[in-house]
Amino acid sequence: MKGVFEVSGASRYNDKIAVRYHFPLKYLSQAQKCVGDWIVYRETRAEYGRMAYIAVAHFDRIDPDPETPGMFYARMSQFLELDQAVSYRDETGRFAERFLRDMPDAAAAGRSLRGRSIRTLEGSDFAAIVNAGLAATFDPANARRLELDEAHADPATRALLAGPLSERRIEQVLMNRKIRDAAFRGLVLTAYDNTCAVTGLRIINGGGKAEAQAAHIWSVADGGPDEVQNGIALSATVHWLFDRHLIALNDNLELLVSHNRVPEAFRQLFPHAGQSIRLPANKALRPKPEYVARHRARFAGFADG
Repeated sequence: MKGVFEVSGASRYNDKIAVRYHFPLKYLSQAQKCVGDWIVYRETRAEYGRMAYIAVAHFDRIDPDPETPGMFYARMSQFLELDQAVSYRDETGRFAERFLRDMPDAAAAGRSLRGRSIRTLEGSDFAAIVNAGLAATFDPANARRLELDEAHADPATRALLAGPLSERRIEQVLMNRKIRDAAFRGLVLTAYDNTCAVTGLRIINGGGKAEAQAAHIWSVADGGPDEVQNGIALSATVHWLFDRHLIALNDNLELLVSHNRVPEAFRQLFPHAGQSIRLPANKALRPKPEYVARHRARFAGFADG
């Protein structure tokens, strides 16, 4: 069964929502109903939260917290940030979740949500939330920018994008690598203003497609999530170097270069020693240190960096 998991900037729990969600015993029975299915994360009002659905993930299993009796971890995979936060209540006042829509008094919504940080969600509501959250990815006007046009996407993927709204279609979308890459690309390039973080080059062709690409820092093949903080905008050549660990980042987000393996012509475009790469203005979108460290551990020139 689908579910909603609430997240808060003021949380005292050991959450890393791309891979795990920490919760107490009182939510165990509700969590068990959602194992093996998809969930959406909803951000609460705390710490200036948006009171909106912000991401989706597949809920794989529940593990007891080995260090704290009565606490559990929901283990997640296939995490994907939504293109845009989806309000729990739209402009007409309609709630996204049925149990809220069924309340006789809409003003009681806040009270009804207390103590329900994990709850089940109807499949049709799940589909509607994710569909709204991926609106930019689904928009045909963005197909070329996101590489979902005929030149890049296979017919089956394009048919899926154009299909009618249903729970099954949304599940297929969330498992489609091409569509996931497109959503990730849109988020990362927007965060970096379509500019290569290393060279500073910002080239937009006549069709509105940026020359920069969205690179995963912790690779998907190794389990890395599709979240902005695991992404960096890089030009094609720099992306190639980054994926082969010929360049990396230190803890201050300064560039490390395997000098004996990267041609001088490329190095002339790189930031000077002690200068960080170009980063999103919004600090919340900058690379997570743990992802940077994972990538750096395989850096070809780390020993002499």
